[in-house]
Amino acid sequence: MNSIVAIVGRPNVGKSTLFNRLVQRREAIVDSVSGVTRDRHYGKSDWNGKDFSVIDTGGYSIGSDDIFEEEIRKQVKLAIEEADLIVFVVNVEDGITPMDAEVAKLLRKVKKPIFTVVNKVDNAMREPDAVEFYNLGLGEYFTIASINGSGTGDLLDALVAEMPEPEPIDIEKEALPRFAVVGRPNAGKSSFINALIGEERNIVTDIAGTTRDSIDTKYNRFGFDFNLVDTAGIRKKSRVKEDLEFYSVMRAVRTIEYSDVVILVVDATRGFEGQDQSIFWLAEKNRKGVVILINKWDLVEKETNTTRDFEAMVRKQIQPFTDVPIIFTSVLTKQRIFKAIETAVEVFQNRKTKISTSKFNDTMLEIVKTYPPPATKGKYVKIKYCMQLPTLTPQFAFFCNLPQYVRDPYRRFVENKLREIYNFSGVPITIYFRQK
Repeated sequence: MNSIVAIVGRPNVGKSTLFNRLVQRREAIVDSVSGVTRDRHYGKSDWNGKDFSVIDTGGYSIGSDDIFEEEIRKQVKLAIEEADLIVFVVNVEDGITPMDAEVAKLLRKVKKPIFTVVNKVDNAMREPDAVEFYNLGLGEYFTIASINGSGTGDLLDALVAEMPEPEPIDIEKEALPRFAVVGRPNAGKSSFINALIGEERNIVTDIAGTTRDSIDTKYNRFGFDFNLVDTAGIRKKSRVKEDLEFYSVMRAVRTIEYSDVVILVVDATRGFEGQDQSIFWLAEKNRKGVVILINKWDLVEKETNTTRDFEAMVRKQIQPFTDVPIIFTSVLTKQRIFKAIETAVEVFQNRKTKISTSKFNDTMLEIVKTYPPPATKGKYVKIKYCMQLPTLTPQFAFFCNLPQYVRDPYRRFVENKLREIYNFSGVPITIYFRQK
């Protein structure tokens, strides 16, 4: 389970610049999660062999003219509640402001590692000016210049030192697939889990390090054997929309990282909305298997092509990763819920698919020979060898003379051919072109 680092502070102190600096170390894509107050950013980073997630929160402010001020404050508090480590960013140019003092007052009550970061210390002359931040009562501080990366190495060293070592793998438990059931509130997620488990659940244990009310249930019925990861307790709709959606994504981040396959439950009466897309892309970027369940299908008025049109709409929204099983269910009537689990098991098996190098070369080299990459600037790319990499998720390397001239359309062509020949339904795959 990766640790989650939340970056907090008042507006305009350089939080987003620091966020970009951290995630770009791995060239991770910054995800702008739509439907939440101001764009929330989620990214992946690593340092000294430890992976972790980074969340850039909105600026904590009091008494501003911003109509979203209250919602931003709620989101900062939720991030503090859910994160494992907190980076509090201040600005050496402004010194301690009343808003900095308010955030520090909030953080002094938190029983988690707090890292005070004094930003914009881009030369030695500014180092003495940072001393006043001891007055915040949060102990030692780090001086950085997030715009050029100065000082971030020491900060990262301290961050990963506070992160727990990976827990020893329980071989018996690890052998079982982990299915995470995620989705927007009121999509039927809990009803789906209840319909599956009933009163015959075997083992329910609290998973250390996950959201307080996530549970891992061992499920063994009808020939299926897996761990079902449930996120209970997503807040009720009495909360404001922004608060609710931010909270659900925070829960999804943790649950998705702990899973092998993500079962995304969608409310058919509401369509495939922005929040559903956000959770889908979180799963894809974490390289998890995905099954989409369109629930409450019994409540939708149907015509001849209703199912086909709805499925086409969803696939358009999730392009280019469209090779995903979509199942129309009604949890209330238990329609196709076991088909959903059957499909999730198949996706889990697809994710573990291993192709021998000799067979892979025989198949794929013939294809790339017939359909080579288009010439660029008079240069011809010649692919000589290919193989599946020894990774947990399907990744493939194609060795050629000029990998820099292979463009994205050809990568998609190769991926599509791979999916035509081998069954990777529901599984993100990664293709690399490397120098021979």
